[in-house]
This record gives sequence, C-alpha cells and structure tokens, in this order.
Amino acid sequence: MSAQEDVRFLAKLVHRSHLSREEAEPLLPRLKEGAELDDLLEALPGWDAERVDKMRRTEAGERPEIPGHEILGTLGVGGTAEVFRARAKKTGQSLALKILSASYARNPVEVKAFIDEAKLLERLDHPGLVKGYGPARADGTYLSRMEVVEGKTLLEYLDEGHLFDEDAALRIVLEVAEVLSYMASEGLVHRDIKPGNIMLSDSGRVKLIDLGFCAAGGEMDQEGSARGTVQYLSPEQAEGGAVADLRSDIYALGVTLYQLTIGSLPFEGDCDQDVLRKHVMERLSSPELKGRGHSPHLHYFIEKMMSKDAELRYQSWDELLKDVREQVEGRASLDFKSAASRGRGRGRGIGRGSESRGGESRGGESRGTGRSTGRSSGRGRRD
Repeated sequence: MSAQEDVRFLAKLVHRSHLSREEAEPLLPRLKEGAELDDLLEALPGWDAERVDKMRRTEAGERPEIPGHEILGTLGVGGTAEVFRARAKKTGQSLALKILSASYARNPVEVKAFIDEAKLLERLDHPGLVKGYGPARADGTYLSRMEVVEGKTLLEYLDEGHLFDEDAALRIVLEVAEVLSYMASEGLVHRDIKPGNIMLSDSGRVKLIDLGFCAAGGEMDQEGSARGTVQYLSPEQAEGGAVADLRSDIYALGVTLYQLTIGSLPFEGDCDQDVLRKHVMERLSSPELKGRGHSPHLHYFIEKMMSKDAELRYQSWDELLKDVREQVEGRASLDFKSAASRGRGRGRGIGRGSESRGGESRGGESRGTGRSTGRSSGRGRRD
C-alpha cells in the first residue's frame, strides 16, 4: 500500500474514533520516511497485528464484522451510532444492526444508555414502534438488533421540499399520539419528538424511532439539565425545567405539526440560546397558516399544543386523540368561543388569537444523516 493510501487510512481511523489526533500525528512523519503504517499501529498501546488486520478488512469499521451476521449495507449514520442492514446467517432474518460508535463505546455512561434503549425497544410492543430484539456485544462492539423499516423519515421528506396537506399531517399526528399514549401507559415519555425521529414506512405506517432520551414520567435528569432537540423543546424545558412530562412531548408534536404543514420551524435563531429564548418569550405567529388556507381547527391544534403554559395544553393523550380523531374523521365540531372562554377561566386564552401567537422565523431542523432506526441527535440537541 502506498504512503498516500496509508495517510488516507490513518485519517479514516481518526475520523471513526479508533485513534486520537494526538496518537495519529506523530505517525505522519514516520510514514514520509518510509515506515510501514501497520508496524507503527501495532506498536501503539492497545493495538496488535490482529486489530490492525481487522481495521484493514473492515475499512476502519465502515464494514463491520459481526459474528453470525452478513452486513449488506448502511441504513443510517447518527451522532452516536451507525445502523447497518444485515442478514442473520443462521435464520436468514433481515435485521437492522445499530452499532455504537467506537468513541462512545469507551464511555460507560453512553454504553449504559445504549443498552438501556435496546432493552426498552425489546420490551415495548406497539405497531408504531420499531421492534427491538435486544442488545448484544461482539468483539468489544456494542450493538442493538432491530427490525428493518423500509421508508423515510418526515425530515427527509421535508428536506426534499415536500409539504404535507392538513389531512395527511393530522393523520401522522394521530398515529404518533397513539404511540405516545401507549408509552405513557407504560410510564414513559419520549422527550425527543421531531420529524427526524418519525418514519413513514413504504406501507404507509408511521413508526416512532430513537428512544435514546426516553425516560420515566416525572423523572429528573442528572444535574437538572433538559434533554432533547433545541428547536422542539417546550418553554418549561427551555427555562431549565428537567422533569419529564407528557405535555412537553405534546408541545414538540405541535412544533412538528407546524413544520409539516408550513415547511419551516416556528422558532429559529443564530444560536441555541436564541432559539430557547424564543420558545419561552416569543408568541407563536400564524400568518403562514392563514395564508395557506388551513382550517381553524389546525390553528387550534397547533396553538393549544404549543401553548407557553403547560396547563393550557392538552393534559392527556386521550384528550388530544379525541379532538384530532374527530377532525380526521370529519366529525369535528370544536366551539372556539367556548374553548377560549374556558381557557380564560384558567388564566389565558387558548383558541384563535391566543397568547401563544407571535413572530415567526424560517429555517429547518438540523439534519442527522441516514434513515431507519439509526437517527441520533444533530445540531441543537441537548444532553
């Protein structure tokens, strides 16, 4: 192998976190002097001929070797893991293998979170969730085995310029809410609802993915920090409130509904802190909704779901499901004046013209690459 090819391979080892920059940089002048990269790597702590050979065979882990499985291709790349399409050699079963990145595999906290998510997917059973088959470890590699879902995330559709009409968007919200209602019955909240974590399968089924931030209802994060993606955090989370609450998921689903129908986010900014400030301080504006001829019901759903005051949002998934289902089935008969009156009795209006309306900005959620069950956080995700 030429020195130039060795330099490229060395860069790949660094990029995929098998080597640190500090470990790699001293090797560059030695390569220019004619030294063999494999010999240099074998001399490093924790490296031997077997490991070097494996890195060569797998292109520094780009094509992982998992005993008992044939890797067929890449499904997705996220912030902490990659997902590969695979086939179980013994049974022929098609699988998605989510593999924890090498840098995170050295962090016990990340390893525990990865394993916990895999166990949770295995325990939960709902058609709107990706089915998990449990965690495993092979040659120091941590992996989660899941069903393969053919399709694209809602974020991929949005990135392609696709907007969802009101009926389609509400049907998606209905299916997501049904999944989240099931999770709530299991004592769980998702805490990272966004288009990038919602798949639309080729068969038309909505699938909720990435339970990495899922927690028990009422659970507080360590050090009181909020978790999730900044563009979808509720005001109480943005202010530093860290108690997991289904109403925060309802807020994030409201942001998602806005984005699906408008094609942009309700609040954007130059930095995460600016976005967080807008979630807390700025009113939600709806000129885009009015200009596109959306129904008063859509206004109502978005404004109620995204109320600054958690007490004025839907207080349960059953309550939200009832309203959205009636709208989708053509039986909606929401009395906006009565709804607004009830809201004022509790402190603020919640219907058209409610307090939660205000300025709007354009832009989209930062995108994690890939599809299926491998999505992880992108820019703006807090953990």
